[in-house]
Amino acid sequence: MQTSVSRRSFLAAATAALAARSVFARTADKSGMTNPILGTGEHRYECIHDWLKPPQGLLFGDTHGLAQDSAGRIYLAQTVHPTSTKGEAVCVYGEDGKFIAAWGERYRGGAHGLDVRSEPGAKVGDKGAEFLYHCDTNRRVVEKTDLDGKVVWERGYPVEASVYAAKEKYCPTNVAFLPDEGGKAGDFLVGDGYGSSYIHRYTASGEFVKTVVQPGKEAGKVNCPHGLWVDTRGGKARLAVADRGNNRIQYFTLDGVHEGFVTAGMRQPCHFKTRGDLLLVPDLSSVVTLLDKDNKVVVHLGDGHPTNLRDRPRDQFISGKFIHPHTAIFLKNGDILVAEWVPIGRVTLLRKV
Repeated sequence: MQTSVSRRSFLAAATAALAARSVFARTADKSGMTNPILGTGEHRYECIHDWLKPPQGLLFGDTHGLAQDSAGRIYLAQTVHPTSTKGEAVCVYGEDGKFIAAWGERYRGGAHGLDVRSEPGAKVGDKGAEFLYHCDTNRRVVEKTDLDGKVVWERGYPVEASVYAAKEKYCPTNVAFLPDEGGKAGDFLVGDGYGSSYIHRYTASGEFVKTVVQPGKEAGKVNCPHGLWVDTRGGKARLAVADRGNNRIQYFTLDGVHEGFVTAGMRQPCHFKTRGDLLLVPDLSSVVTLLDKDNKVVVHLGDGHPTNLRDRPRDQFISGKFIHPHTAIFLKNGDILVAEWVPIGRVTLLRKV
């Protein structure tokens, strides 16, 4: 895919980046095999590669998006390998990592951003209370579905924004949900990460509101806003943007006013999740990073060699080292799940030890 900031541009940035390497040891599992232990101190994780596996007949493509619903079900968005006989791009798993179902052939080749939203007005745990938001970079749409893949609505490029010369200049990568208001679901934001680097605001029903962030390099502007997250650590809701083309995290008010940067330890940040005081940052340049409440680096996990390993066969992957982390989530039990941008897919469980 041609984008304003090619994902392959990570090479130069990654080679120049200096970051601490993860400390890892090895531990024996019940089968006698060994898994690396990543991290230090209280932030130590057993690294279990390929924890999520495709069902028979389906071959993963690039593993791009992850989400977990209130019942513990895990959703994986992947592009499907070109040689796969089956074409479902969304795979569903239990909390134990066992396969449940697959659907979403329409996302084949474009399954990218994925997140789950609990909406007010329904019982928590009821499927009617939660919905999935998909960013499809092939069809260049944002789509809302129920947890079984039934489409609620689909939105293409925002012609109302009046900033695009053509719809091909728009390509959404991820969304972020603004706080609920008055017992109703709040607005949401869309990052046009692979298009023209705008961030747009929509109502909960998918209607365009306004453009909140413009493209650029200076403060208050972004270059490849690949991931978005409303960060409420510290009691104030702020928009965190994985400003990947500028090799930084940038913070804004929810209305798009610049508040600050995080650059230390950042190479090509892709997305975020929070748990307590921790911010989880999968970085395309071969590392997963945890930041504390002050956005200082706590630990780098699985820091791999900053060269392009994505096209190598699986037997050349290095145990305990990431290649290109694309997204990561905290699971309900505090473990971390990481999906990587590799054409044969890889999803790794970091089990807290």
